[in-house]
Amino acid sequence: MIQRRHGRTVAAATLAIGSMIALAACSGGDGGDTAAPAEAELTGRGPITYVSSPDASGAAQETIDAWNAEHPDEQVEWIELPLDADQQRQQMVQNAQIESDAYTVLNLDVVWTSEFAANRWITALPEDDLPVDEMIPATVDAATYADTLFAAPYYTDGALLYSRSDLLQAAGVEAPETWEELQAACDAVLALPEAAGMSCYAGQLDRNEGLTVNFSEAVASAGGSLFTADGQPDVDTPEALTALEWLADGYADGTIPRDAITFQEEQGREAFQSGSLVFLRNWPYIYNALNAADGSSSVSGKFSVSPIPGLDGPGVSTLGGRNLAISSYAENKETALEFIRFFVSEEQERARLDLSSRAPVYSALFEDAAVTERLPYLPTLLTAVETGQPRPKVVQYGAVTAAIQDAVYEAVTGDTDPEEALAALQTELEGIVG
Repeated sequence: MIQRRHGRTVAAATLAIGSMIALAACSGGDGGDTAAPAEAELTGRGPITYVSSPDASGAAQETIDAWNAEHPDEQVEWIELPLDADQQRQQMVQNAQIESDAYTVLNLDVVWTSEFAANRWITALPEDDLPVDEMIPATVDAATYADTLFAAPYYTDGALLYSRSDLLQAAGVEAPETWEELQAACDAVLALPEAAGMSCYAGQLDRNEGLTVNFSEAVASAGGSLFTADGQPDVDTPEALTALEWLADGYADGTIPRDAITFQEEQGREAFQSGSLVFLRNWPYIYNALNAADGSSSVSGKFSVSPIPGLDGPGVSTLGGRNLAISSYAENKETALEFIRFFVSEEQERARLDLSSRAPVYSALFEDAAVTERLPYLPTLLTAVETGQPRPKVVQYGAVTAAIQDAVYEAVTGDTDPEEALAALQTELEGIVG
């Protein structure tokens, strides 16, 4: 989708940042010593930028258009970043390291909030100006660092298992709750003539943030955790080994198809939507696309949603989602705060549900009969969010996730023995977090 633009040109901002990348590379990062004060005064009114990944649904653009129609002197311009999460983070970090005012409101993955706050790349927000008391507590916690609110919850996310319910019914099996049941269900379904050419299961295994998420979920679903409660690496464990061997064995024996090693969220959606997969681990945002009645989805009305499976029962989701924060180096912070308050209001979140199946951060919307009738996965998702585990809230998150991705990818593809990969990863993570 081509985003409509308002105000100053994106090209100018991009050129300004690009010309100083070399300077950014030489700057400090992940060290929490950036000069900008975290508690900067939120003053200044005028045009601002909204910095985000693409939104194919058009829902976010509808909100921006509604704001711009009412604020002719405080227009919001969308600066669209790449779809790849790691590239998004890199561009935002580079903008902060050169202390550029090109970015105003940042659409942050929830796990980046601590890193950006610790480095003083974003400014603290006044809780009294945001409806945090009405939001799901886990979403507010994900927007908080050192007991201070640094961002506003935008949408929340939990992992869901999408299943070909029509084929499960034909095979006489239920949606699986365990990894063993998933394999048995696949064996039964793939024996059907109508399942010829299909594969069993996919998640996100590309060397990308999604791989960190999928591995973290597998570890948690086996009873472990990547880090201890006091922030120390804890990946060289029997639970982590069980999780990594499940992924590696599944890829080796064909349970996970060969091309799934390149899957991010959209590639997985496309594979399931085209009828190539029996099961898919993904986020709720794909629900509307899968259920489209315009002929674009071959699985419309033929799938169901359930919790992701685990070792001995339903699995544990990684807490996903996005937060909106204000760059410490931005101008017109007062406008930015007012725009964020407008963007994350319950009214706007409800309106966006007409276009997007991204999960709202208000508990009330999960209990609204009119909403759940149209999006029946919401009760399942609420459980996933409330019982989910966050990714490590560490200042050095960029280095941590890169190390996890490298180790897990090499083990899944068979280039490294899983046990050796985890031992080496433990040592590397200990060196990163000190």
